[in-house]
Amino acid sequence: MNKIISVFSLLTVLTVLYSPVNAAQISKSGISGKSVLAGVLSLIIWPGIGQAVNDEPGKKVLTHGIIGLLPPFRFWSGYDALVDRHGGYWEGKV
Repeated sequence: MNKIISVFSLLTVLTVLYSPVNAAQISKSGISGKSVLAGVLSLIIWPGIGQAVNDEPGKKVLTHGIIGLLPPFRFWSGYDALVDRHGGYWEGKV
């Protein structure tokens, strides 16, 4: 199982690094190569890492890092990093 995760992570990183990207394709609050990598990191390694990669505020990173330890919230943290969603409960939104 660890080999599968390692190979998947390596392929994801290589895909992101070698994908041609220009400034017009990068958008905030959307899926990009950086947010895909952030989502994978947050889902597999530790919840909250993806939010840090997406340059979110420290309180959001901390919230994801703590609450994301519970199994259903790990998927929430990965999805939140994948779509690069800004804001959240801290700004009165769910």
